[in-house]
Amino acid sequence: MNIFGVGLPEMVLILVVGLLIFGPKKLPEIGRSVGKAIRSFQEASNDFQNELKREAEKIEESVKMNAQLESKTTVAVESADAEGENTIAKPEQPASAPEG
Repeated sequence: MNIFGVGLPEMVLILVVGLLIFGPKKLPEIGRSVGKAIRSFQEASNDFQNELKREAEKIEESVKMNAQLESKTTVAVESADAEGENTIAKPEQPASAPEG
């Protein structure tokens, strides 16, 4: 049994010292309050981790959407350029002057 890096002998020693300091009536109350504090800390930690995961997923989604938009824009511009090259009027050649 190893909780927070504290083994069984250390736990027994902590309980004995707690009994001597606080007495048998106060010790269960202190244990409950410590347990509640640890539980609330774990819940807050889990909430924080879940919030970070949600934000990371939102960022990934927006990056993917931006990449898709950029690729569509690039394809559209390239196809417009390719079509435009065929329809651009070439300048007329000036008539050559007779040599004389």
